[in-house]
Amino acid sequence: MTTPVTSTTQNPAAATSGGAANSDSMSQLSGNFNTFLTLLTSQLKNQDPTSPMDSNAFTQQLVMYSQVEQQIGTNANLKTLIGQGTTQLGAYATSYLGKAVSVTNGNASLNNGAAAWTYSLDTTASSNTLTVTDANDRIVYSGNGATGSGNHQFNWNGKDNNGNQLPDGTYKLTVSAKASDGSKITSQVASAGVVSEVDMTSGTPQLVVGGMEIGLGDIANVANVTN
Repeated sequence: MTTPVTSTTQNPAAATSGGAANSDSMSQLSGNFNTFLTLLTSQLKNQDPTSPMDSNAFTQQLVMYSQVEQQIGTNANLKTLIGQGTTQLGAYATSYLGKAVSVTNGNASLNNGAAAWTYSLDTTASSNTLTVTDANDRIVYSGNGATGSGNHQFNWNGKDNNGNQLPDGTYKLTVSAKASDGSKITSQVASAGVVSEVDMTSGTPQLVVGGMEIGLGDIANVANVTN
């Protein structure tokens, strides 16, 4: 078996886009805080000694001052925690590199004109239609599937119903099995592949299997690759 490429992709520009937004929000909040502090100081310096500021109003302004200050501190702490969480999640995702995984979102990677899925039917069906859609949710293939209960394999050559070879990429299989009374039969769809890369450009780790990216939540099973 060919040894998979193990790498982690990061895009500094994309990774910092969220940080830029957070920085803008923090700058705006800090600016409001400084403006409030300046106004409060000026108010205290220029108040009429014979008619000082009402104590209730002054107390309310101090409370507002404290709340804004606390919000700035909270935002800074949250930013630190989010950064630590993203780093830890990325480190965890790298443990999948080189591992064989089972994907349960219905997607599979078409590579060199070949894609494969397994699907199971809870009970025997009277009819079953297999539908393959592309990344834009367009139907590219439709055909009859197995009707027996249990597990089945579907190997697709990447050709649409007109015989045209479709480009490599991510495609999704949908199983529509029905009983003799027309009721829908429950089915499960899965595909498998080896994780060759972890893509961090979106800020959330995406495992690269073949030519498709999948989230950690779509992994049903992990196993070591055996030669």
